Amino acid sequence: MRLLLTICAFLAACMGSAALAGTLVINANTSDPAPRAAWQSVVAEFQRSHPGIEVKFNLYDHESYKKAIRNWLTSAPPDVVFWNVGYRMRQFVTPGLLEDVSDLFTAELRSDLGEAAVELVSVDGAQFGVPFSQYQIGLYYRKDLLEKAGLDGPPQRWADLLDACARLKQAGIVPIVIGSRDLWPTAGWFDYIDLRTNGYEFHRRLMDGKVPFTDPRVRAVFARWRELLDNGCFVDKHASLSWQESQALLYRGTGAMMLIGNFIVANFPPEMRDKMDFAPFPLIDDSIGRYEEAPMNSLHIPARARNKEDARKFLAYVSRPEVQEKINAAMLTIPVNRKASVADDPFLRKGRDLLSRADGLMQYFDRETSEDLATVAMKGFQEFMVDPDRLDQVIESIERARKRIYEPS
Repeated sequence: MRLLLTICAFLAACMGSAALAGTLVINANTSDPAPRAAWQSVVAEFQRSHPGIEVKFNLYDHESYKKAIRNWLTSAPPDVVFWNVGYRMRQFVTPGLLEDVSDLFTAELRSDLGEAAVELVSVDGAQFGVPFSQYQIGLYYRKDLLEKAGLDGPPQRWADLLDACARLKQAGIVPIVIGSRDLWPTAGWFDYIDLRTNGYEFHRRLMDGKVPFTDPRVRAVFARWRELLDNGCFVDKHASLSWQESQALLYRGTGAMMLIGNFIVANFPPEMRDKMDFAPFPLIDDSIGRYEEAPMNSLHIPARARNKEDARKFLAYVSRPEVQEKINAAMLTIPVNRKASVADDPFLRKGRDLLSRADGLMQYFDRETSEDLATVAMKGFQEFMVDPDRLDQVIESIERARKRIYEPS
C-alpha cells in the first residue's frame, strides 16, 4: 500500500510538472487598444502553431506595469515580460533577475537585427532579451490649425517654435499640449533641448551620472525650456492630465502640437489622420549634430521563470521577420528585424527616414539612467513646468539624487 501511494504521488508530481511546463505566463504592458489587439493576435497564432502550450496573457497599463515588474522578478515571476533595452534592461541583469538568452542569437538573427540592436540587449557580450519594435519621437501637429494661425509649416528651428507659439495663441489655439501627470512626457522636452544644445556625448555622460545637474550646460537647457514656459506655450493644468487625456486636445482642435512617440498614431480617430503630420524636434545649434530619440521595446525571460523552455520558443517566434512585421504594422511602429517590411504609412516613412539620417540615436530619459534618478528628475521637471521660479530647488534635488546614486560615499 505504501509503495502504491509512493508511485501515485510520483505520478501526480510528474503530471503537475508537465501541466506547469505546458502553461506559458506572459505579462505585457500593451493595454492600449492597437497594441493589445496586435499582441492578442500574435499570441493566438503562437498557440495554434504550438498546440501543446497554453498561454496565459496578462495585460497591464504602462504605469502600473513599471511599478510592478521589479516585484514580479524578485518574487513569483511570469515566464515572459515585456520591457525595454539599454539601461532599463541592465538594471535587472546586474542583480541576476533576467535570463541569459544568448543561445537564441544565431548568426542569422544577429545579422537580421543589426549590431546596434544586439548591443542594446547585451551585457558583457551576452544577450538578455529580444528587441521587436522601435519608434521615433517628435512633434505631432494639426496641419489645419497651423495654417489657421498663418504658419506655412511646422517649426524647423527654435526661433520658429517661439514664433509658432505666439501666432497660435493669437489665434486662440493652445500651442503645445502635454500631460505631465505620469511625469515621463516632460522628459522628452529635457532630452531634446539637451541633445540640440549640448549634443550626444554630453547627454550620454549626463545620463550615466558623470555630469552634475548643477553644470552650467544643464542650466542652459532649463533656460531654453523656460522661454517656452514664459511665453505660455504649454496647455494649462497639464499636471492633472495623462498623455492620453492631453492628446484628445489635438483631436478636439483646441491644441496644435504634441511632443510624443509614434505610438500616438494608432490612436488617431479616422477623421484626424489627414489633418495630422509629423516633424522632427527643431534645431537649436547648427554646430550640433541631429540626434534623435528612438525607444526600443523588447521581450525578456525572468531568471526565476518556471517555464523557460516555452518562453524561449515564444521569444524565438517574436524574433521572426514576419511576426515583427505583423506586430509593428498593427502598432504603427518600426520592426527591429531588418528583414521585416515597414507598413506603408506616411508617419512610419517619415520616422524611418528620420532615424536613418540621424547622427546618433538615444532611448528616453527614464530608459537611459537610473530608475531612482529618473523618478526624482521627472518629478522635478514637472515641478519646474508648473513653477519655473523653483528651478534652483529642482536642480538641487536632482543633484542630491545623482550623488547618492552615482557617487555614494
